[in-house]
Amino acid sequence: MNGHFREFEDEYLETMYEFFEKQPSQRVRNGDLANALGVSPASATEMIQRLAGKGMVDYVPYKGALLTDTGMVHGQKMKRRHRLAEVFLETISFQGNAHATACRLEHAIDDDLEVALSLLLGQPQLDPSGRDIPQATSEISSRIRSSQTQLISLELLEKGSTGKLEAMFTDSEETVFMNQNGVLIGTSITRTANGFGIEGASEAMFSSDLASKLLVRISRATD
Repeated sequence: MNGHFREFEDEYLETMYEFFEKQPSQRVRNGDLANALGVSPASATEMIQRLAGKGMVDYVPYKGALLTDTGMVHGQKMKRRHRLAEVFLETISFQGNAHATACRLEHAIDDDLEVALSLLLGQPQLDPSGRDIPQATSEISSRIRSSQTQLISLELLEKGSTGKLEAMFTDSEETVFMNQNGVLIGTSITRTANGFGIEGASEAMFSSDLASKLLVRISRATD
């Protein structure tokens, strides 16, 4: 029950952050929050009072609530993890309800996984709908900067750079095409001016969509 209740708190703070994105200085009325979350006004009021007791929101009865600094950090973190999850689902060509699935995934993302996802996805700035992905906390940002290896899609590989293929999110037809071009897990691929140089094979051309489904690991220069 504690875990589920914490998820409810996360959802409220994340939704409060969404209101903040639209109107930063305006208090959120309990009725508007209830409508956004699909709960009763009484439930929203009870949760807001609880969050106020924890120092997450500044609540004034009949006027509404604002996120405190602490609540802002948490709400922004949850929204960042949700939108990172949506980018990840798009990367693997997920065919289900991405928003609903991301809502479930965000609660399973801890700091370690957030760092890994950020590196894996090439530190995206926008989600699939074109909305800004909130900035990471200073601690997460520091960990991302200090990482000496990075997983990115082949589409993001810069010209002249080389990466080792780690994963392919391709269908059977695309996989056959990859194999025919000598592209296997563990293969080194270099981005050239006109396409991609494949280790032990000739240069190949991949569409942007196909390149986005291939993940390569690159080494980052040390100071």
